[in-house]
Amino acid sequence: MKNTQFTRRDVLKSSAALGLASAAPFVFIPKALAYTNDPSSGSAVTLGFNVPQTGPYADEGADELRAYMLATKHLNGEGDGGMLNTMQPTSLKGNGILGKKVEYTTGDTQTKSDAARASAKRMIEKDGAIMITGGSSSGVAIAVQSLCQEAGVIFMAGLTHSNDTTGKDRRKYGFRHFFNTEMSGAALGPVLESEFGNDRVAYHLTADYTWGWSQEGSIIKYTEALGWQTDAAVRTPLGAGDFSQYITPVLNSGADVLVLNHYGKDMVNSLTQAVQFGLRDRQSNGKNFQIVVPLFSRLMAQGAGENIKGIFGSTNWNWSLSDAGSQAFVKSFGAEYGFPPSQAAHTCYVQTLLYANAVENAGSFNPCGVIEALEGFSFDGMGNGPTEYRASDHQCFKDVLVVQGNQNPSSQFDLLQVVQQVPRAQVEYDGNMLGGELGTCAA
Repeated sequence: MKNTQFTRRDVLKSSAALGLASAAPFVFIPKALAYTNDPSSGSAVTLGFNVPQTGPYADEGADELRAYMLATKHLNGEGDGGMLNTMQPTSLKGNGILGKKVEYTTGDTQTKSDAARASAKRMIEKDGAIMITGGSSSGVAIAVQSLCQEAGVIFMAGLTHSNDTTGKDRRKYGFRHFFNTEMSGAALGPVLESEFGNDRVAYHLTADYTWGWSQEGSIIKYTEALGWQTDAAVRTPLGAGDFSQYITPVLNSGADVLVLNHYGKDMVNSLTQAVQFGLRDRQSNGKNFQIVVPLFSRLMAQGAGENIKGIFGSTNWNWSLSDAGSQAFVKSFGAEYGFPPSQAAHTCYVQTLLYANAVENAGSFNPCGVIEALEGFSFDGMGNGPTEYRASDHQCFKDVLVVQGNQNPSSQFDLLQVVQQVPRAQVEYDGNMLGGELGTCAA
């Protein structure tokens, strides 16, 4: 995606072209009297879309931004309505949020926590954003979630998979629709045992930040419980590009499985280089060598090409699902952009609608009321089956998809085959297991 950061002026130009009113200016008012960026006196409300427009997760960021813009259209009554037609229950009417037109401002997180906090701060203080959403990195999500807690602004997390987001770093103002590494491990473990047996030796290459650590820990937890051994777990820098120095030692190890705890372009590069080094053609310990990618996306599969075929992983959602909500979203997104959406696009679109619906249910933009409306909210018709926003940690619980790289794709987008839809009961865990405290709402 072009290295562009939308400014306040750009947003207002776009809004003017659509006949939208300008967002209310940010005013510091004591919380005892009002809440941050109260839009009650204006005719529009501004949402902050904070995504990686540059860096190793830029592909996901571009699709997230597409989804956010589509959600804005649907909330404002434009287009075919998408999931507004399938969401159950819903208070959304297609006339904005509480009758106010929806505008947006954007920022580039660069997949860096400091940059993400700076752009979120700008959106709140200068652009009047009443809600912040986005991110394709758990490090970014945790940093921005903390800032939003301090600012008294709701944060609807985008693509973040680390346990910590709704675990030790959970916050009262933060909500996550995307699943986490604990749920990936619980879903993948039985499938890996069925496919590869329980006598395996794994070598992990892991992105060296909160998501990678969390993913590595969850996969080790569930595979060792099956009888697997862990030969090594090696940390790699985010955006490394060349992974050859990390893959070479795998050849001389005692491992017969390589687990790539990488995402985005890093996964594309590490998987491609692992295949080039001949790992998929090797035998070790009398077994065919295997590669596992615990967190998949269709965008990553496109980048990896032929190398993705047959490889197992997990995903939050896939565009091939046949339920009414998924197909309504795929139809709308495809009509708008000419190709199907990714899981990043899906979770960001859903988060935007869930926030808007909570405001409608609360009858106010006051974050304390919105939080109360989201906590324990159960819904359906949005592509993941029956789903609950658990009140104790603000984590959505729903079924998880185990997927495999499609051996015989029917198109350039038909790259992931759903192997198993793992029921919520198999991946759910006690709300206190991952630690952390939500804190309180101060408004």
